[in-house]
Amino acid sequence: MNDANCELDELDVALLTALSENPRVGDLELSRLTKVARATVQSRLKRLTESGVISDWDPSVDAAAAGFPVQAFVTLEIAQGALDDVAADLAGIPHVLEAYVTTGSSDVLCKVATPSHQELQATLVRLNRSASVVRSTSVMVLSVLVPPRILPLLRTATPTRPGRAPAYRRT
Repeated sequence: MNDANCELDELDVALLTALSENPRVGDLELSRLTKVARATVQSRLKRLTESGVISDWDPSVDAAAAGFPVQAFVTLEIAQGALDDVAADLAGIPHVLEAYVTTGSSDVLCKVATPSHQELQATLVRLNRSASVVRSTSVMVLSVLVPPRILPLLRTATPTRPGRAPAYRRT
């Protein structure tokens, strides 16, 4: 992922929306949906990918539907200077879906998913066995209130530049 900030315009958001709503659509159909030339779609997608705005083309997989319905958020307090060690430990645990360095009373926030409560307990024990973890706290996920999303946020941004494709028309 590129750390450069990519300014999005209305056409970029329209393309991202169309991709989100139609993930298997091709460039030609994206061109039709956004009412811009196919070459414009291709160049925009290339720019969005190279800038890291589109981070991957993997399918979205629901962990619960895939057999891992027991999910929790786990905060870790770690030993001073042990971030690299903790990162390596977490990467070695397949039940850790995500991990973020945070501010506040904990140092790391993880999301874990397991097939059962018993397996969650085993995963928590494994997390606590890391020599760098001083303390952990877990919070069970009961249900999803707002699923992962990005489009509402993108739509709040005021474009700092107009769309470069003169034929683009909002629908």
